[in-house]
Amino acid sequence: MPEELIALNSDCINHLDLSPAQTVIEKLLNDGAIAAYEQQLRFDIDYPRDPTDPRELSEIPEVRLWFIRLDACYPWMPFLLDWKAGELARYVAMLVPHQFNRTEGIQYNPEALEIFVMQKIFVLTNWLKQQGIPGQSRAQSMAKLLGYELDSAFFDLID
Repeated sequence: MPEELIALNSDCINHLDLSPAQTVIEKLLNDGAIAAYEQQLRFDIDYPRDPTDPRELSEIPEVRLWFIRLDACYPWMPFLLDWKAGELARYVAMLVPHQFNRTEGIQYNPEALEIFVMQKIFVLTNWLKQQGIPGQSRAQSMAKLLGYELDSAFFDLID
């Protein structure tokens, strides 16, 4: 499947307009083969900043708020994100408090990250089951990418 791109600009971000994402996501859902789009989605974010502004996009409140709204509408979004291209890490940074370290990169708040990961595991496991897509290994892979090992017995509890 070809990669899908959601283009965001300052106007849609500042107005909390999800239509650029909704258009792409609804097309994928309507195709009836959502599994074919696993890890195929990227964001192209054009949000102008003052050249002296040292913040990353995930540190700009307006951008973060847009992603919080997106996540509220599509809580299973990590399934679609291109993990290899860093989209999952960027998405998590939009939703989880963090700091940037020049030598170690992004440092998530550990408790907030743990809550985020577990909430996404529950959401993804349920959503994937509804879609008829095997979910345990996918959920385990996402958790592992974010630094968590989940035992298979854990999934017995939530099935």
